[in-house]
Amino acid sequence: MYTQDSVRRPLNTVDFLVNALNQNSSRPLLHLSDGETLTVGQTRDSTSQYVQALTGLGVGEGTRVALVSSNLPEVLHAAHATQIVGGVYIPLHPMGSRSDHLNIVGDAEVEWLIFEGGAYDARAAELAAAVPGLKLVALGWTELAEDLRSLAGSMRPQPLKAPMLDPAGIERISYSGGTTGKPKSMASRRATSAALWSIMLAEWEWPRTPRVLSCAPLSHAGGTMFLPTLLKYGTILIHPGFDPLAVLQAIQDYQINCMMLVPTMIYALLDHPRFEEFDLSSLETIFYGASAMSPVRLKEAIERIGPVFFQFYGQAEAPMTVTVLRKAEHDVNNLERLSSCGRPVPWLLVELLDSENRPVPEGEPGEICVRGPIVMDGYRDNPELNAEVFSGGWLHTGDVAIRDADGFLRIVDRKKDMIVSGGFNIYPREIEDTLALHPAVAQSAVIGVPHPKWGEAVKALVVLKPGQTATAEELIALVAERKGRFQAPKGVEFISAIPNTAVGKPDKKALRARHGSL
Repeated sequence: MYTQDSVRRPLNTVDFLVNALNQNSSRPLLHLSDGETLTVGQTRDSTSQYVQALTGLGVGEGTRVALVSSNLPEVLHAAHATQIVGGVYIPLHPMGSRSDHLNIVGDAEVEWLIFEGGAYDARAAELAAAVPGLKLVALGWTELAEDLRSLAGSMRPQPLKAPMLDPAGIERISYSGGTTGKPKSMASRRATSAALWSIMLAEWEWPRTPRVLSCAPLSHAGGTMFLPTLLKYGTILIHPGFDPLAVLQAIQDYQINCMMLVPTMIYALLDHPRFEEFDLSSLETIFYGASAMSPVRLKEAIERIGPVFFQFYGQAEAPMTVTVLRKAEHDVNNLERLSSCGRPVPWLLVELLDSENRPVPEGEPGEICVRGPIVMDGYRDNPELNAEVFSGGWLHTGDVAIRDADGFLRIVDRKKDMIVSGGFNIYPREIEDTLALHPAVAQSAVIGVPHPKWGEAVKALVVLKPGQTATAEELIALVAERKGRFQAPKGVEFISAIPNTAVGKPDKKALRARHGSL
């Protein structure tokens, strides 16, 4: 335990959490899908019970605890309790594959797996069989393991106190989205997490009293809304998942004023046949990020929902707050501005660098590189990759962007997604944004495929809006007119949907595997 007696001890996330849970105990906090409401005090007491239950199981400082579950309030109680006792929290995405979960549990040397009883019995059994020494405990009754929910419920709530934890200690182990290969492991220190929450509270445009709808996994993006909402005296309506009709209904019924969505969720709302039936006027802020959004569809969203959109940009290595595009900066008359990820927040240093780590001139593409308090320590047990990603004393994000005269960054693509065709560098994002100008196109993904003459050729995978039609020839001509013949797709394939990774990014690795030829 951290024992230095200092009035200047840096605050941890646990300090924020415990201090906030000990105030305004009668105020409603969590609205559950079954109609039940938990107050701040009830949430505090449940967290205290889970702290005692985990302590009784032997979970303490440094214990590595993974969790996989659907959107239950117990996810928050268990995750927060793990952090309060000093454990290392390792979330498993509820939609993650067996191989991804197996890789994470083995790589992170997980000691305890908390899983939703019934729903994840099979996955828990598979992981326990494959990872020697892995101990299981369930949220809910199951024959496979002890019921943590019942164990916690048997405890008498005790005063919740923030322990003296070392700010430099590891609080969480996260994994990259795996869009360019095997997910990479990285550790976050307690001080790093505290900096992230501070930036989110300072730089994000929150409603005065947030009424949040959370439909993303609470173990991941959905859970990031909890602490800011708690600190701002707001409430959270927890949905079991994302269903466009249910979301539209909830916004109207509960007067939701704040949400966090990925672009594909926004597209699904806009394209729902009953969209116009609902009153969405309560919405004040929709935070969006995780992947690029089509500027054409963003313009449509602003015109149909209102000027409520706030973009955040980051990555697992520097989460969520590298740049922001504020609500007032969304200019519907400027598609280039709508394709921007915004400007760097003042808490970080951000530069666009070339391959020699030199700043690039305005208007020229360079890699987004970051320094600051939210940057990861590095990839675990991977010194060669760390030397590469921290070259020159910067975190190299792998995202290529252009800075305009006003300081706004526009990401043109991932370095690893860039297509080299006949010696030309082609950025798929620019072609995807051009394809979105066609009124029939709902979404597209552009990949490079092998070509005997050009080395690589551009292929567009296109999803059409319901009831709309377009031909490959039309789309090729559109790109040729806007971007030039050399960037025009050599092939267009119409598909029903673009697969996403567990974190909401278009899964181009899967697309290349399925559609990787002309």
